Amino acid sequence: MLLLPLALTGCDNMVQQPRYDTYEASPLFENGMAMQHPPEGTVSRDMPLREAAAQRPALTQALIERGRERFDIYCSACHAFDGSGDGMIPSRGFPHPPDLRSARLRAAPASYFYDVITEGYGVMFSYADRVEPRDRWAIAAYIRALQKLDSEQPISQRGTDAGT
Repeated sequence: MLLLPLALTGCDNMVQQPRYDTYEASPLFENGMAMQHPPEGTVSRDMPLREAAAQRPALTQALIERGRERFDIYCSACHAFDGSGDGMIPSRGFPHPPDLRSARLRAAPASYFYDVITEGYGVMFSYADRVEPRDRWAIAAYIRALQKLDSEQPISQRGTDAGT
């Protein structure tokens, strides 16, 4: 029993393992460098996602309707059905998201909304694992429709029936 702690003191090799820095020389490879090019034909696991993001669908009524459906499912809990940011979650004490109908967000390109859904922003986490790329574009198109609808309403009616 007394020799066990002594034997375990020699087992710290996991903490101090030999390693190479990115651009360091290494005798393990023919070119003498630790960092190697990927093998021929290697495909990045992010490449299909980047390709899908670049394939922005055509703006159609069906796309906007799909965007409304997805917005109602994923976004309305915080942003509310009208995009005002007064959804159920903020009413429970969580931070209020921005009003999607604000002048700042009206001036933002549609790709901004796509990127926020993909990467998250502020306290909003990423929805990339929940919302497919085509649906992200659909939500961005629906947000544009919300913004246009809100700008066409008289000031007295804004925010009362924009999401219905």
